[in-house]
Amino acid sequence: MKRVNPSRFSIATRGTGREINRSILLNLIRAHQPISRADLARLMGVRRGAVSLLVNALLKEGLVVEGATGETLRGRKPTFLYIDSRRRAVVAVDVRASKTFIQLTDLLGKAVAGIVNFATPRDPKAFIRELADRIRALQAEHPDLSSIEGLGVVVPGMVERSTMQILHAPTLGWRNVHLREPLAAATGLAVQIENSGRACVLAQAWAVREGNAPGDLVFVSISDGVGVGVMIHGELVRGAHNIAGEFGHIPLSLDGPRCSCGSTGCWEAYVSNRATLARYFGREIETPGPARLDERAFSIEDLIARARSGDAKAVTAVQATARYLGLGLASVVNATDPARVYIGGEITAAWDLIEGPIRAALAERALIPAAASIDLRPVASHEHPRLQGAAALVASPAFAAPVVA
Repeated sequence: MKRVNPSRFSIATRGTGREINRSILLNLIRAHQPISRADLARLMGVRRGAVSLLVNALLKEGLVVEGATGETLRGRKPTFLYIDSRRRAVVAVDVRASKTFIQLTDLLGKAVAGIVNFATPRDPKAFIRELADRIRALQAEHPDLSSIEGLGVVVPGMVERSTMQILHAPTLGWRNVHLREPLAAATGLAVQIENSGRACVLAQAWAVREGNAPGDLVFVSISDGVGVGVMIHGELVRGAHNIAGEFGHIPLSLDGPRCSCGSTGCWEAYVSNRATLARYFGREIETPGPARLDERAFSIEDLIARARSGDAKAVTAVQATARYLGLGLASVVNATDPARVYIGGEITAAWDLIEGPIRAALAERALIPAAASIDLRPVASHEHPRLQGAAALVASPAFAAPVVA
């Protein structure tokens, strides 16, 4: 049962039913395109005339476009409908402590251009200047695009929903940073900013088009830090202070290694890329001074390659991360009870090496057997879930149902 808040509510109007049907129709086209009006009417259980009224409105709005005609045994040939993503793009930005990645996608998240990146400046003003310059360069390289619908930015930290202020991004050293207004002024684009974990789980919900897709999802994003996004009944979980889902900073041990947030023993301090590499080289995560020559430019992919070649120390480092990952996942699963957990990041390239230890550690701490056998799905780095999430921040609101009560 959903409680009606007597101080914050939305009244249904005469057009609410039409808005809901419009949203249903738009999502059906996205899921089944190319699709005819007759097929939409059958899926919705309404008359074709009602569908035509909705389709005509979407055609005028430029959200839908007519394509080829199909074959039929008798009567008028059906005209197929598509989401109109022609010459319309979204700028997707993934901000990490080490590098920032940028990609142009269409409204469905398909790449329009390759990914570019630059070292992330720690100073927010310098970051804004660099990012704006890169976006302008991308726009100049693609004059064929008729419009860019917006800029989606995902960050490794806590984001206030209404202002999109970055409250705290530990790996970046940012607190109470405003990016939206300066970026909008510098680029001329509408800007959406979100926590990377939430953006990733939104991307998975956005990408899954089958009708029986679960509404209770978790995404664990492992990179320089750890981000977790939680979706319950199809809605992102944010909490009263926009810190819901920050499982990366739940301690596995009070006496553990120091985390980027300043505390000790956080889950992130055991399973992030930096933690895994530090374990391999026998260093603390934040050891003062320059890195040794053998550590410079050494990546998780390099570590996985060594593990596959039989380097015992590399195998130990990777599998230790897997065990800690499973122990932390148990807390996530016990607390949120999702139907599916996605795991993203470079470490998933070693899924055949880490799935067993992850599941074994999860089973140790899961409260019931069903939780231990949860559907775990790796998301490969080449799928770029954070960039997909950034694109979804801009594109998905047009497909959302209206909020009532």
